[in-house]
Amino acid sequence: MKFRGVGAGYRRVVIKTRMAALKVGSQAAGAHLRYLVRDGVTRDGQPASLYDRDSEGVDGAAFTARGAGDRRQFRFIVAPEDGADLSDMRAFTRDLMDQMERDLGTRLDWVAVDHFNTGHPHSHVVVRGKDEFGKDLIIAQDYLTHGLRHRARELATLELGLQTEQEIARKREAEITAERFTDIDRGLVADMTAERTIDMRPAASQVRADREVSLRQGRLKALERMDLAEQVSPGVWRLSEDLEPTLRGLGERGDIIRAMSRAVSRRGREANPEAFVIDPADEPPTPKAGRVIDKRLTDELGDRVGLVVDGIDGRVRHVEIDGDTAAEIRIGAVVQTGARAASRPADRTIAALADDGVYRPSDHRQRLLSGELKLPPGADADDLVEAHVRRLEALRRAGVVERWSEDAWSIPKDFTARAEAFEQGRRSQVRLLSAFDLESQIRSDGATWLDRQLVSSGRLDVAPQGFGAEVERALDRRRETLVRQGHATRGANGDWRAKPDLLAALERQEISRRGEAMAKDRGLPFRMPEPGEALRGKLADSVQLASGKFAVIEGHMDFALVPWRPVMERYRGQDIAGTVERSGHISWQLGRGRGLGI
Repeated sequence: MKFRGVGAGYRRVVIKTRMAALKVGSQAAGAHLRYLVRDGVTRDGQPASLYDRDSEGVDGAAFTARGAGDRRQFRFIVAPEDGADLSDMRAFTRDLMDQMERDLGTRLDWVAVDHFNTGHPHSHVVVRGKDEFGKDLIIAQDYLTHGLRHRARELATLELGLQTEQEIARKREAEITAERFTDIDRGLVADMTAERTIDMRPAASQVRADREVSLRQGRLKALERMDLAEQVSPGVWRLSEDLEPTLRGLGERGDIIRAMSRAVSRRGREANPEAFVIDPADEPPTPKAGRVIDKRLTDELGDRVGLVVDGIDGRVRHVEIDGDTAAEIRIGAVVQTGARAASRPADRTIAALADDGVYRPSDHRQRLLSGELKLPPGADADDLVEAHVRRLEALRRAGVVERWSEDAWSIPKDFTARAEAFEQGRRSQVRLLSAFDLESQIRSDGATWLDRQLVSSGRLDVAPQGFGAEVERALDRRRETLVRQGHATRGANGDWRAKPDLLAALERQEISRRGEAMAKDRGLPFRMPEPGEALRGKLADSVQLASGKFAVIEGHMDFALVPWRPVMERYRGQDIAGTVERSGHISWQLGRGRGLGI
């Protein structure tokens, strides 16, 4: 079955497709559905909901659970150009999916949600990567590229009829001044010469310009005003090499600005685009605190999420992060943007041992065995050196270091900086400061972000409006809460003073309360680990407290809550052992002492 163009006058439908590979243990698939539902609204402005072939209000978590073992997932955006004129967007999508099932010869497990919050109504469809027999679903590339769009255009035209010449002309004319990559631009790029020129001079026998020529001439003049085209001689134009990426960037930038404006307006404030920061490169890379006021999919087929952050300095920022990281950050959370990735302990060790520009695993091992370098409690020298070599292998694939032999690695002089840059590229430029909003922090019995600001020697640089003003009020209210809880005092002259070790006392208070509450549900007694104590048990779960994220370590007779470290994620459900140090830090080991801190 071949699908290509359809007849003139057929209704245009944009179909965007993506086959998303699913990672084992990733939360991105479920988060993707939640964002689609949250970002969608119905025609009357009510919250959107998922639907499938037969039902409304479908449970997205159940759909995600059914596909937990799938290798892939198909995602579609169905955007009829005249979607606002369709009588029922859901019926249109259901008809399209029914036709897709007939074309593929199998029943599909799918859910969809309609979005009416933009100028162009559209549907998001997510299809499991399994057919009705439980085998991997295979969809031919030709069908993804042409077939589904062909079917959608047939259905739209069946309901609305063929487009009139006036409708077609009106839509094309709107593209002349559009700040995005249009169909007219596609035609210009397809017809330009190797020198990127377009000849618009009329033929000798041409009496009048046809409509398409007039559209192109108008578009070229608009592109000239954007510095994306220039007239090199009468009727001959040269297109900029940056034409397509610039126009696509302008389209994306416009989407971001609209999303930021909506987020600020929902807070009851007037949106001021002059205070918007879209590209982090537009300002110095100084970490800045702020509150998350919106989350949106920047790639509606992928898992990249844009956070709109209301900064403490009065500016509003848009920061893009991966879906798994975004799942940990709720609207209202306090984050730090522009944060540099901290260097790894392993990187610092490698740099220190490579005085002559060479790291030798044998030398590292010898220094550990001789006691010249401290070996973490319970760790094995061979395993520790092996962990450093694994780190170097990852950096070698990124072009940071070179491997000369089994026992010689070339380490550049700027190794630490390049390793940090590598981490910066892999990690988000967002750090979670508090998973709780300001109101929850004010009432909390734990060590909150507000408490860390109160005991900090530095002064917060806050704006007198927006989130900055809210933080100042929240700090005043938090002081009074701490006085009532007995963690601070007011002097005769009204001076506020925190008791020594405020943060440690608050953290211990919250852990104790939460642990005792969890003991009833888990059927195990809770205990508070002491400095110097050895811990051994199963990493069963994690819990988010105001004091931070904590791991639940289940022993044979009881369980404990200990500070969470991101590397722990890969060891969920496994037995681990560790030692509580006096600082509260815990040195963890797995198996024969492979340290989790590398």
